[in-house]
Amino acid sequence: MYIALYVIIAIVLLFTILALVAPKEFLVERSIVINRPLPEVFDYLKYIKNQDHWSPWKKKDPNMTQEFIGTDGTVGFISKWEGNKDVGTGEQEILNIVENEQIESKLRFFKPWKSESDAFLKVEDAEAGQTKVTWGFVGKNKVPANIFMLLYNVDKHVGKDFEEGLTELKSILESK
Repeated sequence: MYIALYVIIAIVLLFTILALVAPKEFLVERSIVINRPLPEVFDYLKYIKNQDHWSPWKKKDPNMTQEFIGTDGTVGFISKWEGNKDVGTGEQEILNIVENEQIESKLRFFKPWKSESDAFLKVEDAEAGQTKVTWGFVGKNKVPANIFMLLYNVDKHVGKDFEEGLTELKSILESK
């Protein structure tokens, strides 16, 4: 009887310690320099539909179904998708646009698991005629899901997708 009680207490204690030390937030971002003027790059980025041309997730499921609500490139525009296991089901909503600086959006995933993140695309002048683009997202790891983050490196996993997407974006914009 006491052994079972000790085992239960040990499990609860271990769970509590892991929940306390596990990361509560995550941030993933990658940058690239594009040989195009900032206004031109920003104008391309603010339209979510353009992500179909450079997003690594569109390549993972070119047959995903999509629905668009509102006017692309404006606050309130929503892009919804439903795809295979690699892209899941979710939506992206433009929350804020600071002209020639940043596009902020909310990412809501419904399948394969529910989560919400704040995404951003930032642009800044690099050298003459060049633009630095930073693509990223930030979110919170709720207990008990944050314990999983001790084993899963979201930066490594999603970061390589960001790098692939930014490389494709650079290729598209520099070929114009």
